[in-house]
Amino acid sequence: MREFIYNSWNGVMDSNYNPLRHIPDLNTRHLILQVLAWMWCIVFAIMVGSWTVFGVSAVVHVILLAAIAITAGTFEVARKNPAFFIKRDGYHSFPRARQTMWINGQKVKLDKNDPGGEHE
Repeated sequence: MREFIYNSWNGVMDSNYNPLRHIPDLNTRHLILQVLAWMWCIVFAIMVGSWTVFGVSAVVHVILLAAIAITAGTFEVARKNPAFFIKRDGYHSFPRARQTMWINGQKVKLDKNDPGGEHE
């Protein structure tokens, strides 16, 4: 039973297993899954007979699918380019990349030899 549920989920929700796998662009697959999710939100809202249910269902579906897409995108980057997640020499956090910070309305120049970070 557990395998049936797992395979059923993948058959619908995982674009690497469902028929959308034939579309080479991951972004296009995600868009199509979003449109299908909206369609099902509308169908269930009409079935229940409440537009309030549609609003809640649509928001929940968008959040769920966005989380799935972000996770899938992160996994794809990790698979194709694992070095993306490795700290490089010369790396600075966003404010440190400019070597200045604004503190209490004053522009403060930062030490170029200090990589910054709160844990160092």
